[in-house]
Amino acid sequence: MLLSKRKSDNMQNLKVRFRNEPYLFINIFFAGVILLIFAYSGIFSPEKNNYPVACIHEELTSQPCISCGLSHSFSLIIRGRFAEAYQWNVYGMRIFLFFLAQFMLRIAFSIFYIRYSDTRKQLIIVDCIGSAIIFLVVFWPFIASIFSGI
Repeated sequence: MLLSKRKSDNMQNLKVRFRNEPYLFINIFFAGVILLIFAYSGIFSPEKNNYPVACIHEELTSQPCISCGLSHSFSLIIRGRFAEAYQWNVYGMRIFLFFLAQFMLRIAFSIFYIRYSDTRKQLIIVDCIGSAIIFLVVFWPFIASIFSGI
């Protein structure tokens, strides 16, 4: 009885902590979204070409865009077929690795945030700046392609 009360109190404390700590909530939310992206890539098969999300740009213009083939590329990466993944989209691996790194960082930074409460502000700053830099490096070809058509 005492053990179940202690577990209940711990769960209640955890819920309150997440409610009062937006950083933890955001990290868990992003980690969940990334897991959904990986699940999407694992569920839908490149052989069956049964992806529910089509490229709107290609549908409207009949021209492929810089992100065409990313779903195929991710599905092939999940299956370990890296050469084929590269053929579908040359940026697929770098974006996949970005999401994988971000997933691991969300977990690691959440653990550090909980364990080292005296360095939370610095941790959030490092996380924001580091993630922004990594994002810009990985997605620069996509950002540049938006402005190259102007």
